[in-house]
Amino acid sequence: MSSGVHIELERVVPTGGEVMPFFWAQGTDFEAFEHAVRHDRLVDDLTAVARVADRVLYKVNWGETTSSLTRILTDSEATILEAHGNDPWMFRLRFNDHAALTDFHNLCQEEDIEFHVERIYTLAEGEPGVYNFDITDGQQEALVTAVSEGYFEVPRQTTLNEVADQLGISPQAASERVRRGADTVLRKVLLSQSAADLS
Repeated sequence: MSSGVHIELERVVPTGGEVMPFFWAQGTDFEAFEHAVRHDRLVDDLTAVARVADRVLYKVNWGETTSSLTRILTDSEATILEAHGNDPWMFRLRFNDHAALTDFHNLCQEEDIEFHVERIYTLAEGEPGVYNFDITDGQQEALVTAVSEGYFEVPRQTTLNEVADQLGISPQAASERVRRGADTVLRKVLLSQSAADLS
């Protein structure tokens, strides 16, 4: 596909057997994009439904040799909550239970589909983007400053002394806030409750 076009799947409630029938494309060279998509072996037909500014809504009819991913999404009964990109793609998926998530993982491995999991969360933990890490205001301020100034980059772009100077606190206090805040955040993200804990 054209690298100058960004794709975002349209959110629809599935009523039939179609998987991902609509998507928005944003860019400039739609002619080249449509030509590439229509000649893709996975696509039977592509229709431009509507155009709004620099975005076009397309309806796609996938061929019988549709990608393994759409079949896997159907077989594991995954609900697509969000999807956008071109290369790479980002999906936010909802599964009925941990077993369905395991099915998705195993089916992707069988088809050699590589993916990276950003985060697994339960409904009780809330939607992504609404994070409650239970860190103090001071720890959050120190972490935000450290991250934005490049303290965690390789090589480091700043020192704890410089972070402390920006915050108007001692280097020891800056070190404690950054380390305690980072420990709490990492534990919340990496060791958070998964669906398996509910069974």
